[in-house]
Amino acid sequence: MAAAGYGVSDFFGGVAARRVTALRVVVVSYPFSVLLVLLIAPLVGGHADTASMMWGLAAGVASGLAVWWFYAALADGPMSVVSPVTAVLVAGIPVIAGLFLGERPGPLAVAGIALALIAVVLVSREAPDKTTEEIIGGRELRFTRRVALLTVGSGAAFGFAFYFLHATSPSAGLWPLLGQRAAATAVVWTSALAAGQFRGLHGEPLRLALAIGVLDVIANAALLYAFHGGLLSVVSVIGSLYPAATVLLAMVLLGERIGGMQKVGMALVLTAVAMIAAN
Repeated sequence: MAAAGYGVSDFFGGVAARRVTALRVVVVSYPFSVLLVLLIAPLVGGHADTASMMWGLAAGVASGLAVWWFYAALADGPMSVVSPVTAVLVAGIPVIAGLFLGERPGPLAVAGIALALIAVVLVSREAPDKTTEEIIGGRELRFTRRVALLTVGSGAAFGFAFYFLHATSPSAGLWPLLGQRAAATAVVWTSALAAGQFRGLHGEPLRLALAIGVLDVIANAALLYAFHGGLLSVVSVIGSLYPAATVLLAMVLLGERIGGMQKVGMALVLTAVAMIAAN
Protein backbone atom coordinates (compact mmCIF):
# COMPACT_ATOMS: atom_id res chain seq x y z
CA MET A 1 0.00 0.00 0.00
CA ALA A 2 2.86 2.38 0.77
CA ALA A 3 4.38 1.95 -2.70
CA ALA A 4 0.98 2.43 -4.34
CA GLY A 5 0.30 5.53 -2.25
CA TYR A 6 3.65 7.08 -3.10
CA GLY A 7 3.22 6.16 -6.76
CA VAL A 8 -0.26 7.68 -7.09
CA SER A 9 0.90 10.74 -5.14
CA ASP A 10 3.81 11.22 -7.53
CA PHE A 11 1.45 10.84 -10.49
CA PHE A 12 -0.83 13.60 -9.15
CA GLY A 13 2.27 15.67 -8.41
CA GLY A 14 3.48 15.24 -11.96
CA VAL A 15 0.11 16.33 -13.35
CA ALA A 16 0.05 19.39 -11.08
CA ALA A 17 3.67 20.25 -11.90
CA ARG A 18 2.68 20.64 -15.56
CA ARG A 19 0.67 23.69 -14.51
CA VAL A 20 2.76 25.06 -11.63
CA THR A 21 6.19 24.24 -10.21
CA ALA A 22 6.57 21.13 -8.08
CA LEU A 23 7.73 23.17 -5.08
CA ARG A 24 4.51 25.19 -5.09
CA VAL A 25 2.56 21.92 -4.93
CA VAL A 26 4.38 20.54 -1.88
CA VAL A 27 4.21 23.95 -0.15
CA VAL A 28 0.46 23.26 0.09
CA SER A 29 0.34 19.45 0.33
CA TYR A 30 2.86 19.11 3.18
CA PRO A 31 1.14 21.37 5.75
CA PHE A 32 -2.21 19.85 4.77
CA SER A 33 -0.77 16.42 5.61
CA VAL A 34 0.21 17.79 9.06
CA LEU A 35 -3.43 18.71 9.71
CA LEU A 36 -4.57 15.26 8.61
CA VAL A 37 -2.14 13.51 10.96
CA LEU A 38 -3.32 15.77 13.81
CA LEU A 39 -6.86 14.58 13.17
CA ILE A 40 -6.05 10.89 12.75
CA ALA A 41 -3.30 10.24 15.31
CA PRO A 42 -5.50 10.65 18.42
CA LEU A 43 -7.99 8.14 16.97
CA VAL A 44 -5.28 5.55 16.42
CA GLY A 45 -3.86 6.02 19.91
CA GLY A 46 -0.32 5.32 21.01
CA HIS A 47 2.14 7.08 23.29
CA ALA A 48 4.27 9.85 21.77
CA ASP A 49 7.56 8.97 23.45
CA THR A 50 10.47 11.37 23.06
CA ALA A 51 12.74 8.99 21.14
CA SER A 52 10.09 8.15 18.52
CA MET A 53 9.21 11.81 18.04
CA MET A 54 12.89 12.67 17.53
CA TRP A 55 13.19 9.88 14.96
CA GLY A 56 10.08 11.26 13.27
CA LEU A 57 11.56 14.75 13.16
CA ALA A 58 14.80 13.35 11.72
CA ALA A 59 12.81 11.49 9.05
CA GLY A 60 11.00 14.73 8.18
CA VAL A 61 14.20 16.74 7.83
CA ALA A 62 15.72 13.98 5.68
CA SER A 63 12.69 13.65 3.41
CA GLY A 64 12.31 17.43 3.10
CA LEU A 65 15.95 17.80 2.08
CA ALA A 66 15.57 14.86 -0.31
CA VAL A 67 12.67 16.52 -2.12
CA TRP A 68 14.51 19.88 -2.27
CA TRP A 69 17.69 18.35 -3.66
CA PHE A 70 15.84 16.04 -6.05
CA TYR A 71 13.98 18.93 -7.69
CA ALA A 72 17.22 20.93 -7.86
CA ALA A 73 18.96 18.01 -9.58
CA LEU A 74 16.12 17.63 -12.09
CA ALA A 75 16.25 21.34 -12.88
CA ASP A 76 19.80 21.11 -14.26
CA GLY A 77 20.44 17.41 -14.87
CA PRO A 78 19.11 14.68 -17.18
CA MET A 79 16.12 12.87 -15.65
CA SER A 80 17.21 9.64 -17.33
CA VAL A 81 20.25 9.64 -15.03
CA VAL A 82 19.01 11.50 -11.93
CA SER A 83 15.90 9.37 -11.33
CA PRO A 84 17.50 5.90 -11.52
CA VAL A 85 20.49 6.89 -9.36
CA THR A 86 18.18 8.38 -6.74
CA ALA A 87 15.91 5.33 -6.83
CA VAL A 88 18.67 2.79 -6.29
CA LEU A 89 20.03 4.78 -3.32
CA VAL A 90 16.55 5.02 -1.80
CA ALA A 91 16.27 1.23 -1.95
CA GLY A 92 19.91 0.32 -1.34
CA ILE A 93 20.81 2.35 1.76
CA PRO A 94 18.10 0.83 4.00
CA VAL A 95 19.09 -2.64 2.79
CA ILE A 96 22.70 -2.06 3.86
CA ALA A 97 21.51 -0.56 7.16
CA GLY A 98 19.29 -3.58 7.77
CA LEU A 99 22.18 -5.96 7.20
CA PHE A 100 24.33 -3.99 9.66
CA LEU A 101 21.50 -4.25 12.19
CA GLY A 102 21.68 -8.02 11.90
CA GLU A 103 18.76 -8.66 9.57
CA ARG A 104 19.11 -11.82 7.51
CA PRO A 105 16.33 -12.20 4.93
CA GLY A 106 15.81 -15.66 3.44
CA PRO A 107 17.47 -16.67 0.13
CA LEU A 108 14.33 -16.03 -1.92
CA ALA A 109 13.86 -12.58 -0.34
CA VAL A 110 17.52 -11.72 -1.02
CA ALA A 111 17.05 -12.65 -4.67
CA GLY A 112 13.85 -10.59 -4.76
CA ILE A 113 15.63 -7.59 -3.25
CA ALA A 114 18.38 -7.80 -5.87
CA LEU A 115 15.79 -8.06 -8.62
CA ALA A 116 13.85 -5.13 -7.16
CA LEU A 117 16.95 -2.92 -7.20
CA ILE A 118 17.33 -3.61 -10.92
CA ALA A 119 13.61 -3.09 -11.49
CA VAL A 120 13.45 0.30 -9.79
CA VAL A 121 16.32 1.58 -11.93
CA LEU A 122 14.66 0.41 -15.16
CA VAL A 123 11.21 1.73 -14.24
CA SER A 124 12.65 5.12 -13.22
CA ARG A 125 14.39 5.67 -16.52
CA GLU A 126 12.82 8.26 -18.80
CA ALA A 127 14.02 9.10 -22.27
CA PRO A 128 14.10 12.80 -23.24
CA ASP A 129 11.25 13.81 -25.54
CA LYS A 130 10.05 16.89 -27.40
CA THR A 131 7.99 18.08 -24.43
CA THR A 132 11.03 17.99 -22.19
CA GLU A 133 13.03 19.90 -24.75
CA GLU A 134 10.33 22.58 -24.92
CA ILE A 135 10.24 22.96 -21.15
CA ILE A 136 13.98 23.48 -20.83
CA GLY A 137 14.11 25.70 -23.89
CA GLY A 138 16.60 23.58 -25.81
CA ARG A 139 19.12 23.84 -22.98
CA GLU A 140 21.50 20.89 -22.75
CA LEU A 141 21.20 19.04 -19.44
CA ARG A 142 24.42 17.53 -18.13
CA PHE A 143 25.21 15.32 -15.18
CA THR A 144 27.68 17.80 -13.70
CA ARG A 145 29.47 17.50 -10.36
CA ARG A 146 26.81 19.69 -8.73
CA VAL A 147 23.97 17.61 -10.17
CA ALA A 148 25.74 14.42 -9.09
CA LEU A 149 26.08 15.70 -5.50
CA LEU A 150 22.42 16.74 -5.42
CA THR A 151 21.35 13.37 -6.83
CA VAL A 152 23.40 11.32 -4.38
CA GLY A 153 22.34 13.60 -1.52
CA SER A 154 18.68 13.22 -2.43
CA GLY A 155 18.82 9.43 -2.71
CA ALA A 156 20.77 9.10 0.53
CA ALA A 157 18.38 11.42 2.39
CA PHE A 158 15.36 9.44 1.22
CA GLY A 159 17.09 6.22 2.26
CA PHE A 160 17.90 7.52 5.73
CA ALA A 161 14.32 8.79 6.10
CA PHE A 162 13.21 5.16 5.74
CA TYR A 163 15.72 4.09 8.39
CA PHE A 164 14.59 6.81 10.80
CA LEU A 165 10.93 5.77 10.46
CA HIS A 166 11.92 2.16 11.10
CA ALA A 167 13.62 3.23 14.34
CA THR A 168 10.38 4.58 15.85
CA SER A 169 8.54 2.53 18.47
CA PRO A 170 5.38 0.60 17.51
CA SER A 171 3.74 1.87 20.71
CA ALA A 172 4.00 5.46 19.44
CA GLY A 173 1.18 4.96 16.95
CA LEU A 174 1.08 7.62 14.25
CA TRP A 175 2.54 10.40 16.39
CA PRO A 176 6.03 10.13 14.82
CA LEU A 177 4.36 11.00 11.50
CA LEU A 178 3.31 14.32 13.00
CA GLY A 179 6.95 15.17 13.65
CA GLN A 180 7.93 13.91 10.22
CA ARG A 181 5.35 15.95 8.30
CA ALA A 182 5.98 19.08 10.39
CA ALA A 183 9.76 18.94 9.92
CA ALA A 184 9.39 18.20 6.21
CA THR A 185 7.03 21.17 5.87
CA ALA A 186 9.58 23.47 7.49
CA VAL A 187 12.31 22.32 5.11
CA VAL A 188 10.10 22.58 2.01
CA TRP A 189 8.85 26.04 2.98
CA THR A 190 12.46 27.16 3.46
CA SER A 191 13.43 25.85 0.04
CA ALA A 192 10.40 27.46 -1.59
CA LEU A 193 11.18 30.83 0.02
CA ALA A 194 14.80 30.55 -1.13
CA ALA A 195 13.64 29.78 -4.68
CA GLY A 196 11.01 32.53 -4.71
CA GLN A 197 8.20 29.99 -5.20
CA PHE A 198 6.29 30.39 -1.94
CA ARG A 199 2.89 31.11 -3.46
CA GLY A 200 -0.57 29.65 -3.03
CA LEU A 201 -2.55 27.53 -5.45
CA HIS A 202 -6.09 27.57 -6.79
CA GLY A 203 -8.27 25.50 -9.08
CA GLU A 204 -7.09 22.08 -10.21
CA PRO A 205 -3.50 22.40 -8.87
CA LEU A 206 -4.94 23.11 -5.41
CA ARG A 207 -7.24 20.08 -5.59
CA LEU A 208 -4.35 17.90 -6.71
CA ALA A 209 -2.12 19.23 -3.90
CA LEU A 210 -4.79 18.35 -1.31
CA ALA A 211 -5.15 14.86 -2.83
CA ILE A 212 -1.36 14.46 -2.64
CA GLY A 213 -1.49 15.38 1.05
CA VAL A 214 -4.04 12.62 1.71
CA LEU A 215 -2.05 10.06 -0.26
CA ASP A 216 1.19 10.99 1.47
CA VAL A 217 -0.37 10.39 4.88
CA ILE A 218 -1.78 7.03 3.78
CA ALA A 219 1.55 5.97 2.25
CA ASN A 220 3.66 7.05 5.21
CA ALA A 221 1.27 5.48 7.74
CA ALA A 222 1.32 2.20 5.81
CA LEU A 223 5.10 2.33 5.59
CA LEU A 224 5.41 3.03 9.32
CA TYR A 225 3.27 0.02 10.26
CA ALA A 226 5.12 -2.14 7.72
CA PHE A 227 8.47 -1.20 9.26
CA HIS A 228 7.18 -2.15 12.71
CA GLY A 229 6.06 -5.54 11.45
CA GLY A 230 8.81 -6.45 9.00
CA LEU A 231 12.48 -6.20 8.15
CA LEU A 232 13.92 -2.80 7.19
CA SER A 233 15.79 -4.38 4.28
CA VAL A 234 12.62 -5.93 2.84
CA VAL A 235 10.00 -3.25 3.53
CA SER A 236 12.19 -0.41 2.24
CA VAL A 237 12.75 -2.16 -1.08
CA ILE A 238 9.04 -2.80 -1.60
CA GLY A 239 8.33 0.83 -0.65
CA SER A 240 10.90 2.07 -3.17
CA LEU A 241 9.01 0.40 -6.05
CA TYR A 242 6.55 3.31 -6.15
CA PRO A 243 7.73 4.53 -9.61
CA ALA A 244 5.98 1.49 -11.11
CA ALA A 245 2.57 2.82 -10.02
CA THR A 246 3.40 6.28 -11.37
CA VAL A 247 4.45 4.90 -14.76
CA LEU A 248 1.39 2.63 -14.95
CA LEU A 249 -1.01 5.51 -14.25
CA ALA A 250 0.73 7.76 -16.78
CA MET A 251 0.40 5.02 -19.38
CA VAL A 252 -3.26 4.18 -18.66
CA LEU A 253 -4.72 7.61 -17.84
CA LEU A 254 -2.56 9.95 -19.89
CA GLY A 255 -1.74 7.65 -22.79
CA GLU A 256 1.99 8.17 -22.31
CA ARG A 257 4.30 5.74 -24.04
CA ILE A 258 6.81 3.85 -21.96
CA GLY A 259 10.12 2.57 -23.20
CA GLY A 260 11.13 -1.05 -23.62
CA MET A 261 13.37 -1.01 -20.56
CA GLN A 262 10.54 0.42 -18.46
CA LYS A 263 8.31 -2.46 -19.57
CA VAL A 264 10.98 -4.91 -18.52
CA GLY A 265 11.26 -3.08 -15.21
CA MET A 266 7.50 -3.34 -14.64
CA ALA A 267 7.66 -7.09 -15.17
CA LEU A 268 10.61 -7.37 -12.79
CA VAL A 269 8.70 -5.37 -10.16
CA LEU A 270 5.90 -7.95 -10.10
CA THR A 271 8.39 -10.82 -10.00
CA ALA A 272 10.43 -9.23 -7.20
CA VAL A 273 7.38 -8.53 -5.01
CA ALA A 274 6.15 -12.10 -5.50
CA MET A 275 9.55 -13.50 -4.52
CA ILE A 276 9.80 -11.33 -1.40
CA ALA A 277 6.22 -12.08 -0.35
CA ALA A 278 6.69 -15.83 -0.83
CA ASN A 279 9.77 -15.98 1.37
